[in-house]
Amino acid sequence: MKAVVLIILCCVLQVAVRGQDSTNKVKQYKNVVRYNLSGALLFGIDKYVVMGYERLVRPNQSFSINIGAVELPRFVSIITDSLELSKDVKSSGFNVSIDYRFYLAKENKHAAPHGVYIGPYYSFNQFNRKNQWDFTNGTDFINTDSKFTINTIGFELGYQFILWKRVTLDLLMVGPGVGIYNYKATFDDNLDPAVKEQLRDGLQQLLTQKFPGMNYVFSDKEMSANGALKTTTLGYRYIVQVGFLF
Repeated sequence: MKAVVLIILCCVLQVAVRGQDSTNKVKQYKNVVRYNLSGALLFGIDKYVVMGYERLVRPNQSFSINIGAVELPRFVSIITDSLELSKDVKSSGFNVSIDYRFYLAKENKHAAPHGVYIGPYYSFNQFNRKNQWDFTNGTDFINTDSKFTINTIGFELGYQFILWKRVTLDLLMVGPGVGIYNYKATFDDNLDPAVKEQLRDGLQQLLTQKFPGMNYVFSDKEMSANGALKTTTLGYRYIVQVGFLF
């Protein structure tokens, strides 16, 4: 009889322990909303507002998208022989990027989306800018319109931390790829050829000196007579994002 009671007690204790383990099991949240902190710090909080959403589609895989409004940094202090950049009349732009992440189960002791991840990505940026240039003798001014697009496709490696159970810190540390850079500026066709040449020189200075990394991208390129500047070269992606897990 004692043996039977002992067996029953052991069974009850085993069921209780299993029930407690299932109660204490950490829930795997599948969604993250986030804010691109690195872009805001680089371009300005008021000029780079990109939000993102990540969704687990499998236990160790996720799909994410980022989208938002972006602007180039304010351009100042560009002077040619007879022209000076006086002001930025209008500036706008947008960013869209997507990636697919594989969280490495063998490398991570936590459930996704916490831990090391790898995967492909695609990013598109477009920047529009209207500038006013004044002649240094003060007689007149010229407006220029420019559009700059960047398409990048590549492969990324990153780590996402989960802090205080619900706050995420996403560090996309390595993101090599191929970038297609296309810059096009338009201005009045009736301008004197010498003035056009100065405008092209000034616009290229704006792009390569004021936009981070473009001095490398366009280091061996010259703007064409019609205001175009194109190249395909190595691209790179580095992002720091903060978010909320739910």
